[in-house]
Amino acid sequence: MSTKPLSIEVLCAGMGIPERVRRFEDIPGGRVVFGSGKLSTIGVEAAALNASRVLIVTDPGIAKTPAVERAAAALRDSGMSVVIFDQVRENPTTTDVARCVVAAQEGAVDLIVGLGGGSSMDTAKGANFILTNGGEMKDYWGVNKAVHPMLPMIAVPTTSGTGSECQSFALIADAETHAKMACGDIKAAAAVAILDPELTITMPRAVTAHTGIDAIAHALETAVCRKADEVSFAYSKAAWLLLDSGLEQVIEEPGNLEARARMQLGAAFAGTAIENSMLGIAHSCANPLTAHYGIVHGQAVGTMLPHVIAFNRRDEKVASIYDSLYSGDLVERIRRHLEVASMEQSLSSLGVEAHGLAQLAGEASLQWTAQFNPVDINASALLTVYEGAL
Repeated sequence: MSTKPLSIEVLCAGMGIPERVRRFEDIPGGRVVFGSGKLSTIGVEAAALNASRVLIVTDPGIAKTPAVERAAAALRDSGMSVVIFDQVRENPTTTDVARCVVAAQEGAVDLIVGLGGGSSMDTAKGANFILTNGGEMKDYWGVNKAVHPMLPMIAVPTTSGTGSECQSFALIADAETHAKMACGDIKAAAAVAILDPELTITMPRAVTAHTGIDAIAHALETAVCRKADEVSFAYSKAAWLLLDSGLEQVIEEPGNLEARARMQLGAAFAGTAIENSMLGIAHSCANPLTAHYGIVHGQAVGTMLPHVIAFNRRDEKVASIYDSLYSGDLVERIRRHLEVASMEQSLSSLGVEAHGLAQLAGEASLQWTAQFNPVDINASALLTVYEGAL
């Protein structure tokens, strides 16, 4: 595997990305360590946090790759004991969090490592809330509701999608009601995020595609949402530039480390943009599709995104923001990305039927992110967006 040095400065060269963005000055946690092979530094980073007993939170798929054992070995070499919880499921629920808490309690851990995709990092954060502050996950639904200090966390993403490593929120579903709870607290943010693009090379093509499209949606939705400001937009634009330039190459050349690095860095920038702003109706429309039809999140977002952009750009101000990001036809550019990723699918091809759209639209209008869409929406307006995607 190539060990070509890929610094943030090299990847961002010529893109006009501000220094504060390149330095991740606006993340909620501590700092970002970026570079090929940087997973090897996890023991040193954990030691600097005075850790002695570490819980690694991951999923069964990642547990089969060398990444988990490499991380565990580096931690042990630094004198720490390691407990591994590798049962995280996609779209984690309160059940996943409860199981993770048990593992943490049994290991009497003093540091948590979230290693994997967004689900692993969300589960790690969720367990941290309960482990340190007690109660139930719903007690932390909202912002800054944890009273007591939380354990330090190291986030190590193995995908280029959610950007959870640069966010203070855990997204956990209630196992009974299926309500998705966004639990945010500055104390839950990672003390260190280790971005090692080598870890993403083992991703299957479909995962690379779905997470990449999700990250692109993050960049574009944060750029125009109601909470966007000068700071968040700088991260949105940086994310878009990297992701737009990297997705096609990483799909066609999965072993291209530079393309992997652009995608991982772009996803982290987009995650930072979310932390400093919010999303919109591409995500509010996607969630009911996943809940009712089991459509993978990235596919659901990708299918809706061109139609959401077309809907939003009817507003002159929003259109000008889109145009500042991409000088051509942005809708067609997204369709091109979806085509390359083998994700250019209509809702009907994904099993959605016309008679179910009204229910989807009603549920989408009540999603948390819907209220931040730059153009006013209601269930009727979202129905037209769904109909366009059918």
